[in-house]
Amino acid sequence: MIKTSLTQNIFRLLLAAFMVFAGLSHLTINRIDFQAQVPDWVPLSKDLVVILSGIVEIGLGLGLAFWKDKRASFGWALALFFVLIFPGNISQYIDGKDAFGALESDNARLIRLFFQPMLIVWALWSAGSWKSWRRNKSRN
Repeated sequence: MIKTSLTQNIFRLLLAAFMVFAGLSHLTINRIDFQAQVPDWVPLSKDLVVILSGIVEIGLGLGLAFWKDKRASFGWALALFFVLIFPGNISQYIDGKDAFGALESDNARLIRLFFQPMLIVWALWSAGSWKSWRRNKSRN
Protein backbone atom coordinates (compact mmCIF):
# COMPACT_ATOMS: atom_id res chain seq x y z
CA MET A 1 0.00 0.00 0.00
CA ILE A 2 1.27 3.44 -0.93
CA LYS A 3 1.37 6.14 1.71
CA THR A 4 -0.30 9.36 0.60
CA SER A 5 0.10 12.83 2.07
CA LEU A 6 -2.51 14.70 4.09
CA THR A 7 -3.14 16.93 1.05
CA GLN A 8 -3.65 13.91 -1.20
CA ASN A 9 -6.01 12.36 1.34
CA ILE A 10 -8.08 15.53 1.60
CA PHE A 11 -8.36 15.78 -2.19
CA ARG A 12 -9.08 12.05 -2.46
CA LEU A 13 -11.94 12.33 0.03
CA LEU A 14 -13.29 15.42 -1.76
CA LEU A 15 -13.25 13.54 -5.06
CA ALA A 16 -14.85 10.50 -3.43
CA ALA A 17 -17.64 12.66 -1.97
CA PHE A 18 -18.13 14.35 -5.35
CA MET A 19 -18.42 10.95 -7.04
CA VAL A 20 -20.96 9.63 -4.52
CA PHE A 21 -23.00 12.83 -4.86
CA ALA A 22 -22.80 12.70 -8.67
CA GLY A 23 -23.82 9.05 -8.64
CA LEU A 24 -26.78 9.70 -6.38
CA SER A 25 -27.81 12.63 -8.56
CA HIS A 26 -27.71 10.29 -11.59
CA LEU A 27 -30.39 8.26 -9.85
CA THR A 28 -32.47 11.20 -8.62
CA ILE A 29 -32.37 14.96 -9.20
CA ASN A 30 -30.22 15.14 -12.37
CA ARG A 31 -31.33 11.98 -14.13
CA ILE A 32 -32.76 13.80 -17.17
CA ASP A 33 -29.77 16.16 -17.41
CA PHE A 34 -27.34 13.24 -17.43
CA GLN A 35 -29.29 11.63 -20.26
CA ALA A 36 -28.22 14.60 -22.43
CA GLN A 37 -24.65 13.32 -22.18
CA VAL A 38 -25.42 9.85 -23.52
CA PRO A 39 -24.53 9.85 -27.23
CA ASP A 40 -27.26 8.73 -29.62
CA TRP A 41 -24.95 6.00 -30.96
CA VAL A 42 -24.90 4.13 -27.63
CA PRO A 43 -27.06 1.03 -28.24
CA LEU A 44 -28.73 1.12 -24.80
CA SER A 45 -31.53 3.13 -23.26
CA LYS A 46 -30.21 6.53 -22.16
CA ASP A 47 -31.94 6.08 -18.81
CA LEU A 48 -30.27 2.69 -18.29
CA VAL A 49 -26.85 4.18 -19.09
CA VAL A 50 -27.46 6.98 -16.58
CA ILE A 51 -28.57 4.54 -13.89
CA LEU A 52 -25.64 2.18 -14.46
CA SER A 53 -23.09 4.99 -14.57
CA GLY A 54 -24.57 6.41 -11.36
CA ILE A 55 -24.15 3.07 -9.62
CA VAL A 56 -20.56 2.84 -10.89
CA GLU A 57 -19.83 6.37 -9.65
CA ILE A 58 -21.19 5.57 -6.19
CA GLY A 59 -19.10 2.39 -6.04
CA LEU A 60 -15.94 4.14 -7.21
CA GLY A 61 -16.46 6.98 -4.75
CA LEU A 62 -17.04 4.67 -1.81
CA GLY A 63 -14.11 2.47 -2.78
CA LEU A 64 -11.83 5.47 -3.16
CA ALA A 65 -12.85 6.74 0.26
CA PHE A 66 -12.90 3.55 2.30
CA TRP A 67 -10.98 0.67 0.69
CA LYS A 68 -7.55 1.69 1.89
CA ASP A 69 -5.43 -1.18 0.58
CA LYS A 70 -7.01 -0.88 -2.90
CA ARG A 71 -6.85 2.91 -3.06
CA ALA A 72 -4.36 3.03 -5.95
CA SER A 73 -6.47 0.58 -7.95
CA PHE A 74 -9.57 2.70 -7.37
CA GLY A 75 -7.60 5.71 -8.62
CA TRP A 76 -6.84 3.87 -11.86
CA ALA A 77 -10.44 2.66 -12.17
CA LEU A 78 -11.79 6.16 -11.65
CA ALA A 79 -9.34 7.61 -14.18
CA LEU A 80 -10.47 4.97 -16.69
CA PHE A 81 -14.10 5.81 -15.94
CA PHE A 82 -13.39 9.49 -16.69
CA VAL A 83 -11.81 8.45 -20.00
CA LEU A 84 -14.79 6.24 -20.87
CA ILE A 85 -17.40 8.94 -20.22
CA PHE A 86 -15.48 11.61 -22.13
CA PRO A 87 -17.14 10.74 -25.48
CA GLY A 88 -20.46 11.61 -23.83
CA ASN A 89 -19.14 15.04 -22.92
CA ILE A 90 -17.85 15.53 -26.46
CA SER A 91 -21.21 14.40 -27.87
CA GLN A 92 -23.03 16.85 -25.62
CA TYR A 93 -20.81 19.65 -26.97
CA ILE A 94 -21.13 18.62 -30.62
CA ASP A 95 -24.90 18.12 -30.39
CA GLY A 96 -25.39 21.34 -28.39
CA LYS A 97 -27.45 19.67 -25.66
CA ASP A 98 -28.15 21.82 -22.61
CA ALA A 99 -27.93 20.42 -19.09
CA PHE A 100 -27.57 21.28 -15.41
CA GLY A 101 -28.44 24.96 -15.89
CA ALA A 102 -24.73 25.68 -16.33
CA LEU A 103 -24.13 23.94 -19.66
CA GLU A 104 -26.47 26.14 -21.68
CA SER A 105 -24.01 27.41 -24.30
CA ASP A 106 -21.44 25.96 -26.67
CA ASN A 107 -18.76 27.93 -24.83
CA ALA A 108 -19.71 26.43 -21.45
CA ARG A 109 -19.81 22.92 -22.91
CA LEU A 110 -16.42 23.45 -24.58
CA ILE A 111 -14.77 24.75 -21.41
CA ARG A 112 -16.10 21.71 -19.56
CA LEU A 113 -14.17 19.40 -21.89
CA PHE A 114 -10.89 20.80 -20.59
CA PHE A 115 -11.74 19.78 -17.03
CA GLN A 116 -11.90 16.06 -17.84
CA PRO A 117 -8.08 15.64 -18.00
CA MET A 118 -7.88 17.45 -14.66
CA LEU A 119 -10.27 14.90 -13.13
CA ILE A 120 -8.11 12.07 -14.45
CA VAL A 121 -4.98 13.60 -12.93
CA TRP A 122 -6.84 14.29 -9.67
CA ALA A 123 -7.91 10.64 -9.37
CA LEU A 124 -4.44 9.25 -10.08
CA TRP A 125 -2.57 11.71 -7.88
CA SER A 126 -4.89 11.74 -4.86
CA ALA A 127 -5.08 7.93 -4.69
CA GLY A 128 -1.31 7.50 -5.02
CA SER A 129 -1.84 5.51 -8.22
CA TRP A 130 1.12 6.97 -10.09
CA LYS A 131 3.44 6.41 -7.16
CA SER A 132 2.21 2.83 -6.82
CA TRP A 133 2.70 2.18 -10.54
CA ARG A 134 6.24 3.62 -10.47
CA ARG A 135 7.10 1.55 -7.39
CA ASN A 136 5.80 -1.66 -9.00
CA LYS A 137 7.58 -0.85 -12.27
CA SER A 138 10.94 -0.33 -10.50
CA ARG A 139 10.58 -3.71 -8.75
CA ASN A 140 10.36 -5.54 -12.07
